[in-house]
Amino acid sequence: MSKVEVYGLKVKEEIKPGFDLAEAIVREAERQAGGLKDGDVVVVTSKVVSKAEGRLASLNTVKPSPFAERLAASLGKPAEVVELVLREASRIVRMGKRVLITEDLRGWISANSGVDVSNAPPGYAILLPIDPDASARKLRDALSKATGKEVAVIVSDTQGRPFRKGQVDVAVGLAGLKPIWDRKGEKDLYGYSLRIKEIALADELASAAELVIGQAAEATPVAIIRGVSYEKDEKAEAKDLQRPRPEDLFA
Repeated sequence: MSKVEVYGLKVKEEIKPGFDLAEAIVREAERQAGGLKDGDVVVVTSKVVSKAEGRLASLNTVKPSPFAERLAASLGKPAEVVELVLREASRIVRMGKRVLITEDLRGWISANSGVDVSNAPPGYAILLPIDPDASARKLRDALSKATGKEVAVIVSDTQGRPFRKGQVDVAVGLAGLKPIWDRKGEKDLYGYSLRIKEIALADELASAAELVIGQAAEATPVAIIRGVSYEKDEKAEAKDLQRPRPEDLFA
């Protein structure tokens, strides 16, 4: 690939439950990126997917458990938010310094099970989509039906990184592309055969999209990446990026 283009798509409407993301993407792609093209990768933030799917929790309706209240007091977080984090978690991995690291119900290890109050309506928290891969497939099907174009879709979310400062966007859902670019067996400049080279392509695309999406998710919640080479795969999921626990030295 010699040239890759990344377009950020602004969406003016407020995204509420039932919002037609596919229709908005097709419309704004025509206006801001010359329309969708075959081979495009459409990256959508998990927050707007969650909003469109109604994955909003009213904090007024959340009754914290005694454990959530004790945990909230030690972490300096609202007890209602901690209760939601625990409901979305299968286990607590680490906690301390106002940080609660969990393995969520989808198998992702992240801060607060992906529960977030930023960019949420007042008094609400946003939860991750129930099945981000299914959300990506549904959106991809709708985009293909509307345009006749063959695209891939990534649902992205912001995560921290062990041992490194700062956050990056990663793929938590996808459809239409193989998430890992396996380069094992290729030769380097000196003729040595690569033995362990696997590139997390879907995560790299999610991070590239973040450069134009930024944190103002409501203003620019979608990016189109054009010109990138990827292997098409109708069965691949973002779950394929998860390292099995027996192989995880830090689990």
